[in-house]
Amino acid sequence: MRRLLSSAAAAALIFAAGTALAAPTAGAATAATVTTQLPRNVVPSHYDLAFTPDVEGMTFKARVRIAITVVEPTRTITLQAADLTFTRAELAGIGAASIKVDDEAQTASFTFDKPLAKGRYELAIDYAGKIYTQAAGLFALDYETETGKKRALYTQFENSDFRRFVPSWDEPFYKATFRVEATVPTGQMALGNMPVAASTDLGGGKTLVKFATSPKMSTYLLFFGLGEFDRASVKVAGVDVGVVTKKGDTPKAEFALKSAADLLPWYNDYFGVPYPLPALDNIAAPGRSQFFSAMENWGAIFTFEYAMLLDPKISTQTDSQRVFTTVAHEMAHQWFGDLVTMAWWDDLWLNEGFASWMEGRATEHFHPEWNAALAAVGGREYAMSLDALKTTHPVVQHVETVDQASQAFDGITYQKGEAVIRMLEAYVGADAWRAGVRTYMKKHAHRNTVSDDLWREIEAAAGKPITDIAHDFTLQPGVPLITVSDQTCTAGKATLSLTQGEFSKDQPNKTPLAWRVPVTVRAVGGGEAKTLVVGGKGKVTVDGCGPVIVNAGQSGYYRTLYGPERFGGVVGSFASLPAIDQLGVMSNTWAMGLSGYQPATDFLDLASATPASADPQVLSKIAGVFETIDGYYSGLPAEKAAFRKIALARLNPLFAQVGWTPKAGEPDTVAILRGELIGALGGMGDPAVVAEARRRFAADRTDPSAIPGPLRKVILAVVAQHADAATWDAIRAQAQAEKTPLIRAQLYALLAAADDKVLAQKALDLALTAEPGETLSSTMISQVAGSHPDMTFDWAVAHKAAVNEKVDTTSRTRFITGLGAGSSDPAMADRIRAYAAANLAEGSRKEADKAAAAVLNRVSIRENRLPAITAWVKKTGG
Repeated sequence: MRRLLSSAAAAALIFAAGTALAAPTAGAATAATVTTQLPRNVVPSHYDLAFTPDVEGMTFKARVRIAITVVEPTRTITLQAADLTFTRAELAGIGAASIKVDDEAQTASFTFDKPLAKGRYELAIDYAGKIYTQAAGLFALDYETETGKKRALYTQFENSDFRRFVPSWDEPFYKATFRVEATVPTGQMALGNMPVAASTDLGGGKTLVKFATSPKMSTYLLFFGLGEFDRASVKVAGVDVGVVTKKGDTPKAEFALKSAADLLPWYNDYFGVPYPLPALDNIAAPGRSQFFSAMENWGAIFTFEYAMLLDPKISTQTDSQRVFTTVAHEMAHQWFGDLVTMAWWDDLWLNEGFASWMEGRATEHFHPEWNAALAAVGGREYAMSLDALKTTHPVVQHVETVDQASQAFDGITYQKGEAVIRMLEAYVGADAWRAGVRTYMKKHAHRNTVSDDLWREIEAAAGKPITDIAHDFTLQPGVPLITVSDQTCTAGKATLSLTQGEFSKDQPNKTPLAWRVPVTVRAVGGGEAKTLVVGGKGKVTVDGCGPVIVNAGQSGYYRTLYGPERFGGVVGSFASLPAIDQLGVMSNTWAMGLSGYQPATDFLDLASATPASADPQVLSKIAGVFETIDGYYSGLPAEKAAFRKIALARLNPLFAQVGWTPKAGEPDTVAILRGELIGALGGMGDPAVVAEARRRFAADRTDPSAIPGPLRKVILAVVAQHADAATWDAIRAQAQAEKTPLIRAQLYALLAAADDKVLAQKALDLALTAEPGETLSSTMISQVAGSHPDMTFDWAVAHKAAVNEKVDTTSRTRFITGLGAGSSDPAMADRIRAYAAANLAEGSRKEADKAAAAVLNRVSIRENRLPAITAWVKKTGG
């Protein structure tokens, strides 16, 4: 799912000799056109890996035999390796090689006495490596149980960490088959991409486990797991579909298993290619990573427990939705990413954007009651918020270094990628789109592709040109702005004149880029019409002369500017709009207001016009924006108090409708709204909600019904935010005593949620100890930064080495700089840039630039938009 990689050691990694680079939109990927960081003179086809982990010593020993083809005569074979030590390397029939390791470039070179002629060889390497405490390479996760502490092993290789486990051609284009065997403690379960082919008791407490040979795949998709596990499974479409958990936890994975079993045949049909492996496991692991929740290893999907398990003690309806969408996303990758893989990280969105879109399609099919199309609006809005800053990048972006590949895993790749796909699918039609995807899958199975390979198949299936549109939205950054420059009515039909500009949050005088923009309009009480805005201008005529909604149905990736008069008509008819258009108009209005294209108070007018009977996700949007505004008033107590009076007055009647107690048969969306309203009201200090949360927290010691499972998270969050020292200590005591990792992780995160600076500092100091667990510390630090960004950033800089030890080694280029992104102090932007200049390679500062831009955008909003909101509040009676 979300995977962000970075490495201080790899920051200086640049293209090696032999690099070839084609334009991102080139045709089918070939060795001559795909970027590489290795010479192209040797190509692997199969890895035969045997290794023995020392679980307690946190090391492993291994021997790998790699079937290779020398395509150009050479004395030296260079492959990628990181944190590995070598004892011997040899070619069968040739002899041993001298070994040279380049730590900075993350390579190992094996040089032979004589040049190797073209042909096939077997390279055998004996080596050893580390077992890490963070999620990179082969890593260990420790967890508490009723019988004591346990340790399990897992692997995480995307994007460039397979080289920490096996010396290899660790790039997606170098697909190969894999056969793995491991010598493991007897009685523990070993997991891999393929089923176990043989298991032999070696005596002395050791067992040799051999896995079946995998299909041809990229290195980053290999997986190994080891521990005291349970597995439950069902047979679906000829595939053994399973879930793997710590012992005793498979009941918590029942929903994940059912979801996977439902999805597999549906995906088989959608993609037109059956899932090609004999088994598919979803594997739950305790702990966390700061930057990913799940990983699509082929046949062995790895997922942290919070995104896969449901515990009735703490799980919510939102958690159920998260489990389904996580399973749906990672299973979609089994085709988009695993079966067909992008040739290089430039086209990462061919993996992530499509899996994000497919999870939405699957959710709409299996759970229409969740109204997933509305959730997609939120994803699009997040992408646009990033895409409207000058620090953005195209969906298809050129990647040179390992760090840049890491930083490509962001909202542009995921959410903009998803939004562009939704727009293009709506433009060509769902049936044509699916037909193109099916052809693409069949034609490129077990191969690598670039974006144009997909556009070619979609265009052929649709009989409609889309490549130029796709290029506009994927090869250049930014957000189109569609302005309704004129609207006339004749004979019961409205004609709109549309002008295309560019929406920007921090470049008001920017010369707009050009897009071909598919636009859908709908007249309130009338008809619907579509057009393609080309060359910056367009016209569209629609039945009906009432207010017209631009981007009706919300499939388009663009902002809309109506003008005051036309916007007044939208406000007047807002209550009668479909829920998806209410949410889309509301989201567009808020973004346009914050950026100065229209008054920021227009959103508040829409919020006032929203009926209490609106869709819960629309009401949730109001609560979320109110919380955001409340945050902008940080350091302005009088203004904050006045705004809170207005906000609480608007939200309390909504909360009165849903109440603290669920009603029989209520939709999940209402239950989710209840939790969000409790969180918003509690966060803004509503006296009644805070008091009730505290009462329930105190009563929970003796009354199990005081805090229902679905409300436990939000009630404890309110209590933790407003905690005093005694309450903080009480939560810590619960965390120390808790033996269920899923609940324990939540409690330690709560310790980092306090508004009180003294308690927040205690949480930061605690995060650097062993008490929370190695993978929970970074979550705690990030949580503190949410309320105290300046304090947290300065503290992290002062404790840089210790903090970095608590973060994935492949994620360090973004962690500390990101802590300051929520600051309202313009000086923070300079501090972030200074830190980056002193600690990050020049090509690895993109995330620091984004964090600095976020600070300056926040400062601009406080200076330029907040006064109007303050005046609106005063006029309204705040």
